[in-house]
Amino acid sequence: MSERKPDFSLESDVRRAAGVDEAGRGPLAGPVVAAAVVFRGAPPSGLASLLDDSKRLKPAQRDAAFAALCAAAAQGLLDYGVGAASVIEIGTVNILRASHLAMARAVARLGTAPDIALVDGNQPPRLPCPVRCVVGGDGLSLSIAAASILAKVVRDRAMARLDPRWPGYGFARHAGYPTPAHLAALARLGPSPHHRRGFGPVDRLL
Repeated sequence: MSERKPDFSLESDVRRAAGVDEAGRGPLAGPVVAAAVVFRGAPPSGLASLLDDSKRLKPAQRDAAFAALCAAAAQGLLDYGVGAASVIEIGTVNILRASHLAMARAVARLGTAPDIALVDGNQPPRLPCPVRCVVGGDGLSLSIAAASILAKVVRDRAMARLDPRWPGYGFARHAGYPTPAHLAALARLGPSPHHRRGFGPVDRLL
């Protein structure tokens, strides 16, 4: 039996529902990035077939879905916003609050506040609209799945751009997640300015 694919049922009875998700709560380095997506009607079947929880998709599939979402936005089929919280903000307010800050920035970049925000997870951020938390939402809602893909690809590409500026850490390969290779590089080189203070493996080396 195949895994359930996300659909548009959570959005169907709301005129302007935004799917909201973040990427990058678990890494030891880099910003946390969030996205908000509002479809102007049910997405076409070809686009919907590309969308799923970003963690279920291979990198090439995420890139294809990302390109399709950008093309759909250019055609007026959806609105989206992307926001981030910096490493300094993560160290100042903690990763959960920084994730919520990134979500608020993503929703603000939609321009017009949605009627409701469907937020992946069980912790509601403070947004300028009603919020409905949806546990596992990136595997249930097409809008949240789209947001998860946008946030993941934007963040991964940002980490890849850091790689040549901070060689040796392997940011392009692991995007800052605590892989064995990243932990070994961190022990060898020490933390960079892009590593998150307040995270144990980083703080132990300071």
